[in-house]
Amino acid sequence: MVKRYDRLKEIQRLDPERDFLEIYRLTVTHEFPWDITRALELALYRTYAVPSIGRLLDETAELTERSQKRYDDTALLLDTVVEHGFDTDDGRTAVRRINHMHRSYDISNDDMRYVLCTFVVTPKRWLDGFGWRRLCCHERRAFAAYYRTLGARMGIKDVPETYEDFERTLDAYEDERFGWDEGGRRVSDATLALMGSWYPAPLAPLVRGASLALLDDSLLRAFRYPRPGPVARGVTRSALRLRARAVRLLPPRRTPHYARQNPEIKGYPNGYEIAELGTFPTPGIRGCPVPGRRPSQSSAE
Repeated sequence: MVKRYDRLKEIQRLDPERDFLEIYRLTVTHEFPWDITRALELALYRTYAVPSIGRLLDETAELTERSQKRYDDTALLLDTVVEHGFDTDDGRTAVRRINHMHRSYDISNDDMRYVLCTFVVTPKRWLDGFGWRRLCCHERRAFAAYYRTLGARMGIKDVPETYEDFERTLDAYEDERFGWDEGGRRVSDATLALMGSWYPAPLAPLVRGASLALLDDSLLRAFRYPRPGPVARGVTRSALRLRARAVRLLPPRRTPHYARQNPEIKGYPNGYEIAELGTFPTPGIRGCPVPGRRPSQSSAE
């Protein structure tokens, strides 16, 4: 019988620079599938507080008018790489789709690098507070190597090397760039409404309140949300820590759990084609504010 910490021992026997994909896959699909999903939701949410990112997302209307589809497509494309790897047909197709969409817009390298940093740092910080255990040093190194590789495939320049470099880059960028923008606030409100829609209607206000209680003060200030009271924050965070203690007592997961299996993915009940996920922006009209640019289908592989 596999014991609770046996998979961690397996991870610690691997090389985080050579076996980063295997370590990342074990961590996110066996050890922490629910936590990583919540952490990556929060990672993307943080990006709205950078005005240049929040404003662009509002202009495209993808997150305000088609929130569920945007959520589904983002999760499925990113998870395809986790499940199949970078050097498979499915993995290459997913990266190609991601690149095709991003290259339709004027997105700075700094903003792209910051988003990449959120995927490395936010899960670690979430698990520090609410995981049944913390990430080990092998996992932190593997996370950094995984996203260095993804960043290279996306053509992002000056990607940080180590976890600590990712963390310093993220903190410095947020200190410099977080701020108010009406578009970013609209995208934030739409995302909170989407999360509430996953539960019975009477629970939607509770979901919104719990979500706000998990935001740090820098995010609350950027979006101009009132600071939740100590009771709301205490109850929400205590409930997550109680869950973590319960999970620690459960037997380890025997089979991987991928994002496509999450109940929050609602837009493809009959399946999907990876090459058809996401949007196909048309230059010069709403949703593609770079007139005349015709993105290449090729990725930065």
